[in-house]
Amino acid sequence: MAQKAENVGILAMELYFPSQYVDQVDLEKFDEVSTGKYTIGLGQSKMGFCSDREDINSVCLTALHRLIERNNINLHDIGRLEVGTETIIDKSKSVKTFLMTLFAKEGATDVEGIDSTNACYGGTAALFNAINWVESSSWDGRKAIVIAGDIAVYGKGPARPTGGAGAVAMLIGPDAPLVFGCGVHASYMTHAYDFYKPDLASEIPYVDGKLTIKCYLNALDNCYNLFCKKMRKVDSNFKGLLSLDGMLFHTPYCKLVQKSLSRECFNDFLNASPNDREQQFPGLSQFDNYKREETYFDRDVEKAFMTYSQSLFEEKTKPSLHIARNVGNMYTSSLYGGLVSYLVSKSPEQLIGKKFALFSYGSGLASTMFSMTICKDMSAGSKLERLIKSLNDTVSMLDKRQCVQASVFTDLMDVRTKNYQTAPYEPSGSIDVLFPGTYYLVRIDEQRRRTYERKL
Repeated sequence: MAQKAENVGILAMELYFPSQYVDQVDLEKFDEVSTGKYTIGLGQSKMGFCSDREDINSVCLTALHRLIERNNINLHDIGRLEVGTETIIDKSKSVKTFLMTLFAKEGATDVEGIDSTNACYGGTAALFNAINWVESSSWDGRKAIVIAGDIAVYGKGPARPTGGAGAVAMLIGPDAPLVFGCGVHASYMTHAYDFYKPDLASEIPYVDGKLTIKCYLNALDNCYNLFCKKMRKVDSNFKGLLSLDGMLFHTPYCKLVQKSLSRECFNDFLNASPNDREQQFPGLSQFDNYKREETYFDRDVEKAFMTYSQSLFEEKTKPSLHIARNVGNMYTSSLYGGLVSYLVSKSPEQLIGKKFALFSYGSGLASTMFSMTICKDMSAGSKLERLIKSLNDTVSMLDKRQCVQASVFTDLMDVRTKNYQTAPYEPSGSIDVLFPGTYYLVRIDEQRRRTYERKL
């Protein structure tokens, strides 16, 4: 048995997003909606998407292969591979088994772990599984890899601009630059039909838009208040948002995240003593007697606390939204794309010792708020410095994508939807537009077996 692992967390990360996107301004015009509905109302700029050439297996293969290549990972040093996704294309065979093709080539087949699924929460479940394994008596000294990835597809209508696609791969082990140190988790789990996919012949979800916003904010209320309570047991001086350097959220769309940060301020307001309210929240006394559960769609509360929290949002949360604004909702990888965005917005020196809280939400519903700390190693060539450099290289690929007209995007989505369950099938999407190193679907045979190749 290996020695007990310390400072367990993320050693390396890799982000994958599609090589094509549609501009939300163009999509507004094409959909004949009011100017700013998607760009201001949702806070979105561009939306990445996959043609029928990519599916969840290829997307995750691409992210995994990049992580292995960029970090020179010996696959015999990996003892666990976890996948989080809600993009299900087989009711039995996991995405993890497809990823094992890379391991099998090296004869590395002694690898535990499997897929975790519950809407956008699966990536966090996979991450917790990996961390818990490294910290457990079962750990054999090897590292773990976590893949969170999804393709978010919506039908024509108001939900379509909240789509997206992408994957994040994370190398997990001891002595990490990003540490899940004090182990504080605050979860809220219950049953709701806010967003679900009961039609197995389609990848398009059933969505109750108003209910899913209420569920998200209610889950946030519960997780944040419990998180603060648990943190105060670890640190009696913990003061919620004021004690955090960064507050990151699962991001269905960017405007909801800004509302969520203001919602935490509203919770701090309700929990404060009368004296603290006067000092910390001047000019907001008209909300003294408001009840938390009656304010999810209260415009007065929303406006007042978004104004109050603007500077906190700019400092603690806005840096995490760059990828979400330019790629869209990556479902299970959305929160971790936010982490990537925040990390590349600062220099390693600015990140040293920073403390974060991360809020993960998956409809149906499952949610957790948890803590993360950045290590204090400032040496040249440190793990943190190497991580940031690697992520900067990846994020720079945003500017190398191809913009597709909204009409072409719509046609490509129609092809994808029409042929979702067709077999045998040979995709028609362009291979030329894919980034080098991207895996793509070659064919689906008459027995629905999928074949992939990698673009060199």
